[in-house]
Amino acid sequence: MGGKCPHRHVKKRRYSHKTARRTKFLKPAGEMNQLPVDEDLPGMGQFYCLHCDRYFANVAVRDEHFKTKRHRKRMKLMTGPAPHTQLDADLAAGMGMPDNGPKLMSM
Repeated sequence: MGGKCPHRHVKKRRYSHKTARRTKFLKPAGEMNQLPVDEDLPGMGQFYCLHCDRYFANVAVRDEHFKTKRHRKRMKLMTGPAPHTQLDADLAAGMGMPDNGPKLMSM
């Protein structure tokens, strides 16, 4: 005796709560006004993702790309801490600033 009860109305959520909350604050970064037209690029070079360095055929595809995991990871990586500098590399190699010992107090 399977089947659903006719009086039971269960509404299924479209998205999980966590996902809906995440996409609520997700805004497409790098909105540019008008890009130069280039016939060799997809979408005449008008639909571009600055973070991923990709061109898209139309707005719908680009906006769908903004929701992907790969784009969010790239945004997080780009907005994260700054890349290493030459000073960081020197310190890691043991060629850091000289250690002249503790400073003596003058009296």
